[in-house]
Amino acid sequence: MRFEISQDFTGPPDAVARIYTDPRFYELLGGMPKLGKPEVLDRREEGSTVHLAVRFRFTGNLSAAVTRVVDPNKLSWVEDSVHDLGRLTMTFRMKPDHYADRLRSEGTARYEPAGNGGTRRVTEGDLAVRVPLVGRSAEGAIVSGLRDHLAAEIVVVERLLGGL
Repeated sequence: MRFEISQDFTGPPDAVARIYTDPRFYELLGGMPKLGKPEVLDRREEGSTVHLAVRFRFTGNLSAAVTRVVDPNKLSWVEDSVHDLGRLTMTFRMKPDHYADRLRSEGTARYEPAGNGGTRRVTEGDLAVRVPLVGRSAEGAIVSGLRDHLAAEIVVVERLLGGL
């Protein structure tokens, strides 16, 4: 399933892009619904490029049809991302800790100037769930949850832009 999600922020693109490389941002995401507290596993900065590895855990509710084929306690993954702060872009790849044969996601984000000195972050990607009978509906549910999560991230980014 192909997806595109936009977020709007009040700060300039370079400041918003840098926040997405800051471990404090991921610490503040700990109270988000459906996800456990993210864990920054690795952060390397090389010039204007930042490499991040962050582990996420799904903690939301799943339908009985999904839990017949997926153990909810094994829904964790590492998001490997490369943030190019010079070009204001980011690439990501999801690496499931379990079920790697059933789940794949990768994509990009770009930070663009928006009105009044703000930023629009546009995330585009592909998601594939290979589970008979429930794969397509699972993809739709995951993308819907991702939209909700990215919308909720805006509050955290705005806090960091304001200096907490």
